[in-house]
Amino acid sequence: MTESVPVLVVGGGPAGMAAALAARRRGVRVVLVEASDDLGGQYWRHLPAERAGEREELLHHGWQTFLGMRAALRNDDGCEILLNGHVWSADRRDDAPPLVHVVVGEADGAGRPARTFDPKVLVLATGAHERTLPFPGWDLPGVFTAGAAQALAKGERVAVGRRVLVAGAGPFLLPVVSSLIRTGATVVGVVEASGVRQLGAGWGAKPWRLLSARAKAAELGGYARDLAVNRIPYRTGAAVVAAHGAGRVESVTVAGLDPDWTPKPGTGRRIEVDAVCVSHGFVPRSELAVAAGCVTGPDGVVVVDDCQRSSVRGVLTAGELTGIGGVDLALAEGEIAGAVAAGGNPPPGAAKARRVFREFAGRLASAHGIGPGWQDWLDDTTTVCRCEDVTAGDLRRVGGLTESRGLRSLKLTTRAGLGICQGRTCGRAVEEILSAAAHTRLSAQASRAPAGPSFPSHAEPSQTAPGQTASGQIGPGQIGPAQAASDLAASGQIATGQTAPGKIAPSQGEPGQAAPGQAEAGRSGPRQVDLTSAGLLDPGRTAHRPIAVPIRLGELAGLIDIDGSVAGNATSTQEDLS
Repeated sequence: MTESVPVLVVGGGPAGMAAALAARRRGVRVVLVEASDDLGGQYWRHLPAERAGEREELLHHGWQTFLGMRAALRNDDGCEILLNGHVWSADRRDDAPPLVHVVVGEADGAGRPARTFDPKVLVLATGAHERTLPFPGWDLPGVFTAGAAQALAKGERVAVGRRVLVAGAGPFLLPVVSSLIRTGATVVGVVEASGVRQLGAGWGAKPWRLLSARAKAAELGGYARDLAVNRIPYRTGAAVVAAHGAGRVESVTVAGLDPDWTPKPGTGRRIEVDAVCVSHGFVPRSELAVAAGCVTGPDGVVVVDDCQRSSVRGVLTAGELTGIGGVDLALAEGEIAGAVAAGGNPPPGAAKARRVFREFAGRLASAHGIGPGWQDWLDDTTTVCRCEDVTAGDLRRVGGLTESRGLRSLKLTTRAGLGICQGRTCGRAVEEILSAAAHTRLSAQASRAPAGPSFPSHAEPSQTAPGQTASGQIGPGQIGPAQAASDLAASGQIATGQTAPGKIAPSQGEPGQAAPGQAEAGRSGPRQVDLTSAGLLDPGRTAHRPIAVPIRLGELAGLIDIDGSVAGNATSTQEDLS
């Protein structure tokens, strides 16, 4: 049975709680859905009530604020809180927010009741997850994301190791250090990838404007005190570029970085550890927003107006989903979204706070933005997609051969992003490696004298077919039709009209037939290629067999070596995709 509700809020962290409270202040009934067993999100993650800590506030900033917000929501009969509520589907509708399907109960539990909500207004506050750059050995036991280490410290009072190094980029490293100290770990150092120049450009420009966010200075002072009291060294312009160990991490290599994050030769130094915590920023959890049809920007954040309204009628978003900015920005945006969802206007105080902390977020991105040189940390054997065991060498090779420009296209040939995390962990890294491979390929082509065609000359460059869009940077959470054929059409390597995007040409399994549009070009039929021997597919991965790909990808693999030279004779044992 579908339940009508005036305001449905998904996400019980700071932004979602603020939205629910703002809507209730205007007398509108609210249903608040939170996936964990209590409110607070990752920011206010804490021990359960049955074994609550005596001094929980030591691990949290704004703990009393959280307690007040949670009590107000719990004691309000007009707000229904669904803990352990998991949204599994959102059905788009014209001119209305989507229907939202929720199951309630512990994850993977049996007999969980299902509920379907028809919201007049939907507020999404689903937060973000960490981004961690790959490096050799990052898949060893003992290598943690910084967020996982903090979650274990806050939620279980468990230290991830006895001798721990914290590394990455951004101020989030500092509260992680404080959490580790309070669980008994020895932190041997903090390694920040951004150098002094980058940090100065982000935080030092017009420093007087930081006065409006001076509350952050007190928080920073507390972290600095922890470093000083425990004599923890803090190094800038450096990174963990490799982890080493037999069966688990035993040491890491820390190297100095150039301003673009390229490792400086000869600066590597081994440090003995039994755990390392790494974090290089955050990525919005936009899967539900994308499913609802919300427009996202190139960095994956949901595009909103001054009232936190998305491109979908009746859908508002708040918090890290609209840009990584911290708890103060999340609270301000949540209050605005809740007020607007209840039919009001943005509260002036919240609107002012949003302006202040959006500027703070801009400084954060400038001071700790990831440099392109991180790819020099990787050798060709470094695993990038951990779910499907896809290496950096696989991505570079296939990117060069197929000229794929989006994650969805590359999935056809490498399985990158097809594992259990669906590209949440590796998606950004995969796309940046692809972009670098494309730049290298284009530079090499430009430097070669035009002695002859590098690619088959029977297909003239053509524009993207009507109704299609050129492939760009595709976020790991975006789902749609396969892009491989449209990628090639946009780049001029397949004539538009030959094969519809996402479909296999009917002649692929019939070596003697010509594909549509090829007879006029003077070709008797497609060349068949053994994709495994060409280096495009590894039959030993989870698929256990090659997969079918659009015909021109096979032609490129068979006709063009990585260096651009013409390959020898090739035969095919291509299997159909079943």
